[in-house]
Amino acid sequence: MNHIVHTIDLKKSYTIGKVEVPALRGVSVSVEPGEFVAIMGPSGCGKSTLLHLLGGLLSPTSGSIIIDGEDLAKVSDAQRTDIRRRKIGFVFQRFNLFPTLTAEGNLKLAEKIHIGSGHGDAARRREVLQLLKLEDKMHHKPLELSGGEQQRVALARAVINSPAIILADEPTGNLDTENSEVVLNMFRELNRELGQTIVMITHNPEAAAVCSRIIRMRDGMVADN
Repeated sequence: MNHIVHTIDLKKSYTIGKVEVPALRGVSVSVEPGEFVAIMGPSGCGKSTLLHLLGGLLSPTSGSIIIDGEDLAKVSDAQRTDIRRRKIGFVFQRFNLFPTLTAEGNLKLAEKIHIGSGHGDAARRREVLQLLKLEDKMHHKPLELSGGEQQRVALARAVINSPAIILADEPTGNLDTENSEVVLNMFRELNRELGQTIVMITHNPEAAAVCSRIIRMRDGMVADN
């Protein structure tokens, strides 16, 4: 089976003043198609750096990052941006929705960025909205939605273009317990019903419990896979 994600001896260091600070010290991990994986570990262990490298938001110091057959470490910035647009969906702790657009408008904008026109797949849009229980919210703007509903719209936006992988960075971090549970159930439904591959950073053991596998990190390395 081909890996959706495969990193090989991935290293990343930051230069602070005259000091080089290692964030990742040689991380090799794989994620298979259809997996729902949590990345856990204490603050400063490198999990956010790893997620940003997987998403092509950072360049590694050394090593390989292969996303659906393409090595992010061996392409130009422009090519990396194109891979990110075509193959990766993001869900962040902050919802990052366009406040002047409705829920449907936010999805259409994501489609336009992906395919270069405003004419996306209406059937796909309906399928995602129904799965995330947003059919009656499609004409609401973000300020007319609860935090949980906004995060579900953000999740719909991430998945609308059928990315190879969704990367989620503490997606329940700004939500109360009830909304966190709803959003996690939506992630699980996307994984089960659509076979969507998901990698999620979380500090929350209850969030990690919905995943099929947990990667634990410590001191810039994988402690348990």
